Amino acid sequence: MSVHLVGGGWDPSHAASVYAPFLAEAAEVAGRAGADRPRIAVLVVAPDREAAALAERWRAVLDSVADVEVAVTVVPEDGAFALEALNGAHGVLVGGGLTPAYRRAVEPVAGELRRRTASGEPYLGFSAGASIASDAALLGGWRIGGVAVAPEEAGEDLDEVTVEAGIGLVDLTIDCHAAQWGTLTRLIAATEARLVDGGIAIDEDTLFTIGTSGLRVAGAGSVWSVTGDGDGVSVRSISG
Repeated sequence: MSVHLVGGGWDPSHAASVYAPFLAEAAEVAGRAGADRPRIAVLVVAPDREAAALAERWRAVLDSVADVEVAVTVVPEDGAFALEALNGAHGVLVGGGLTPAYRRAVEPVAGELRRRTASGEPYLGFSAGASIASDAALLGGWRIGGVAVAPEEAGEDLDEVTVEAGIGLVDLTIDCHAAQWGTLTRLIAATEARLVDGGIAIDEDTLFTIGTSGLRVAGAGSVWSVTGDGDGVSVRSISG
């Protein structure tokens, strides 16, 4: 099974290409368990005023792609998920929002997410959910040493670019909204400053899958690979 990483974005015309591979893998897990359809645990961090709308949005998006049971759990930005949110799930989707808040909220279930992924259940991270999937998670920030490296609006309420231990599903550092928010430069600068050992920046409405069958790109945009070497930083795009 695979780890599916989505760079954000809500364009319904790309929903099938972005979510279908994850849902198909969850259906395989459900079939082996004797379930009629897959149960998808969706974990969302959001203020109370946004909780109901976001839960409904995720149900509508996933229902538009496949026949699934969607179980959404929403916690506030100072909250945390309990293991019960994953009960009966055949796949887990971690949504988007404030990335540092997601990293804190997922901490109590991080070990279980690693166990499930290792045992063959698929994971999908959307925006923040993609960023925290890394061993070394780029949580946000827009300056390094006081020098701007990305738009301030992309800083996730952080000033200096901040890297912390992620939940450890992939060994690549992930940034999202690459072309749309200008975050590719943040990953480039973080690599050059040796805050991370390179990584991947994903455009919106774009899927990057890491699985036993290799790497896969699908959806609207590109995945940008950033690598460091003795002479600086190299960047290349991988189109779908």
